[in-house]
Amino acid sequence: MSMPETAALVLGAMVAAYILAKILKVSTELSMLAAALVGAAVGGAGFPVRHIVEGAFTYLDICLIFITATLFMNLLKESGGVAFVIRRVLTRFHRRKALLFVMLALLLLIPGALTGAGSVTVLITGSLVATVLGYMNIPRARAAAIIFIIAGLSAAAPPVSLWAMLTAAGVNMPYVGFFLPLLVPCVLLALATIFILSRGAKPADLEAALRELPEAPPKMNWLKVAAPFALFFALILAGRMFPFGFPILGLPLMFAAAAVVTMLLSPVKIPFLDVAGRTVHQLLPLVGTLTCVGILVQIMTLTGARGLIAITVVTLPVTVVILTLFLTLPISEAVLMWGAAPVLGVPLVLLFNTINLNPIVALAGMSVIWPLGDAIPPTAIIGRLTVDTIGMKEPYGKFLKACLVPALLIILAGTLMVFFSKQLAFLTVL
Repeated sequence: MSMPETAALVLGAMVAAYILAKILKVSTELSMLAAALVGAAVGGAGFPVRHIVEGAFTYLDICLIFITATLFMNLLKESGGVAFVIRRVLTRFHRRKALLFVMLALLLLIPGALTGAGSVTVLITGSLVATVLGYMNIPRARAAAIIFIIAGLSAAAPPVSLWAMLTAAGVNMPYVGFFLPLLVPCVLLALATIFILSRGAKPADLEAALRELPEAPPKMNWLKVAAPFALFFALILAGRMFPFGFPILGLPLMFAAAAVVTMLLSPVKIPFLDVAGRTVHQLLPLVGTLTCVGILVQIMTLTGARGLIAITVVTLPVTVVILTLFLTLPISEAVLMWGAAPVLGVPLVLLFNTINLNPIVALAGMSVIWPLGDAIPPTAIIGRLTVDTIGMKEPYGKFLKACLVPALLIILAGTLMVFFSKQLAFLTVL
């Protein structure tokens, strides 16, 4: 049997194992692990312990970023900082709907942008923003759609964009130059989403909303909220402005430093061990996914299945590849979650690079589209989390229908970014 035939057999066995595991209601993480183990056995590698261990540690650095960043955001929420900001924003702008929508969109973007996980946005600010939107006469389905769409965009936004980081690592491309190509579309699309889905909104009922929102500690102020962020961005800028004179700290240590400042400035005593335990429990599915994705990609590389996918993608007509991104990216995310980036994103970026498209801007465009798959079964993790968090009682299909218009806008923007990536290369200056 030739190498391509063997790789095709292995890939078919992996797909079959994954589907069977999902039919048996096994979690997505364990389904990917089962697919990897079956692929190794069919490919003649037996039980490759070394490759399993290497794959499990492939994304350790990214896991550390998630854990420290989410711990920072959870400490900020526990200190009362998140409630303080939302209450102040609502009090200041409740009569000015446009400015209030802009501020709410930014508040939804920040947690996911810093942590790389849309689930963190939903859990940290989602329910609070949903309360405000509810008192503006916005239906629950549309409020859920606003929070989900912007949570997805926040996960794609800089400085931590998981899809871009995983794909860049797969093609040995430095994670540099992504700031503006990710920031500009994510901010613009977030604003477009909240304005489109908030049509017909009324000025917020301030007194009723404030009664439902959690109270902020009396001694909390803007300085105590802003100081940890100021330190974090100062450390990032110092590393860029003085690349040869400032030590390389890494994002995990920067987030840890911001977390320490949050605790020191908190007006209330924070039960650190409890918050840390909740953070690890909250991120366990995500860390498990990244671990199993690493194993899956390692085994696919070992058996040639990954090369077969790459060759198949590269040999397809470029026009067909670009015009079908609206299907392949969300569906791959729905099936493999973040595993879609190294499995499908790597050959796509290699293809775009060979036809003289800008790989950074093209990857940024794809990263904007990928999160839409988090609302599609069988996983639909972020979509269902959003619906549950805000207490939406209507059928899930009503939520998906509310997401349709902004989703089409995001698909259009992402596809155009890929198609015109060479013309948009000026965005990679930062």
